[in-house]
This record gives sequence, C-alpha cells and structure tokens, in this order.
Amino acid sequence: MLHHISFGVSNIERSAAFYDAALAPLGYIRVWDDLRPGEPDQAVGYGPAGGGDKLAIKLSPNGQRPPGPGFHLAFAAPDRQSVAQFHAAALEHGGRDNGAPGPRPDYGPHYYAAFVVDPDGHHIEAVFNAPQ
Repeated sequence: MLHHISFGVSNIERSAAFYDAALAPLGYIRVWDDLRPGEPDQAVGYGPAGGGDKLAIKLSPNGQRPPGPGFHLAFAAPDRQSVAQFHAAALEHGGRDNGAPGPRPDYGPHYYAAFVVDPDGHHIEAVFNAPQ
C-alpha cells in the first residue's frame, strides 16, 4: 500500500550513519543521497539494492518532532538473526533500546521482533514473521 515514507532528522550525518548500520542486516541499503554539508534540503534514501527508496531521511534542523505515541515503522527482516543484528547495530550507532530481540506471541505465533528509538526519537522495529 505504501510507496515510501520520510522522517525529518536534526543531524543528517548522524542519522545516515545510524540507518546505514541498522538497515544493512535487513538487506536495505542507501540507494541515493543528496548530501551537501552546510546546505538545506539534504536527504538520504534507503531501500532494497537495485530498487527505489522506501525510507528517506531529510534534514530538518529546526527540530521537527517525530510522530507521537502509537506511530512506529516496522521493517521486514529476512530471518531472526537479522532482527538481532538490526538491534545491535542500532544500539551501537546511537539508538535506544525499546524492546530486545525476541518472540512476541501476543502479535502472532511466529512474530519475532526488536524495537529501537532512533537518535531523533522515531520508533522503529525489525520483524520476522514466519515459521523458523
């Protein structure tokens, strides 16, 4: 249903380093960037190799706030190991833990996920939802 989504970030370099690391275990890479240090309207796009962006981060130095309670973005993971790698990479690059990797039986019998908050306060998740 969705084509892509964008997040406003306060520090494009910090956020790009965070998303480069956190999304790599899930198979998502930087598919484009428009980085011009010191200039407005900088952005970076992420998606599957050879495809377009599904997530873009855009410089918003005036302190754009992330969406409020109840909003989060979930990324599909290829397996449980990738979920754990996403979580570890996110924490190593400035993210905050919001739920360690593990089964979430309340969400379904095969739901395995990890939750983090990015450096600007966006809530993100990696999920693998299939029999192991």
